[in-house]
Amino acid sequence: MSAKERIVETERLFLRKMNIGDFDALYQIIADPDTMQHYPHAFDESKVRDWIKRNMERYCKDGFGLWAVCLKDTGEVIGDCGLTLQEIDGEMLPEIGYHIRRSCQCKGYAKEAASAVRDWAFKNTDYPALYSYCKYTNAASIRTAEAIGMQFDREYLDEANGITHVSVIYRRD
Repeated sequence: MSAKERIVETERLFLRKMNIGDFDALYQIIADPDTMQHYPHAFDESKVRDWIKRNMERYCKDGFGLWAVCLKDTGEVIGDCGLTLQEIDGEMLPEIGYHIRRSCQCKGYAKEAASAVRDWAFKNTDYPALYSYCKYTNAASIRTAEAIGMQFDREYLDEANGITHVSVIYRRD
């Protein structure tokens, strides 16, 4: 893979646009009931394909989306992380999202990827703030958001999560 195809690089990772060839790797992640325990449900094959296609459409429409998180040493896809526009408490807001394969969790990869996305977003967009949101019981995701400098913003009732927890970080210019 050429360096120009890499959106972001960190010490151990690179993020690139996902493609349909990433199906098997992403299926291991977002079809896994344990990894997706804080979602309404794990994804089936069709929903994983839709996930990839939706992000490919975001790259064209928004100039960003969730990107494949790859190990620098091997190129292996271990997750996704990126910036998407999400409806949060009735507003469309820029959100940093992340999913890391269960066997690669608790190694700092989500924090490393999310930090890189945060920096990319503040450098390449005009958004005054970035958000992360999740089900209020998703302690690991909340810890990752806090680890990249986000702070509690609000919680609200919603149909998908019951209670959704929102974290925010503001641009420091």
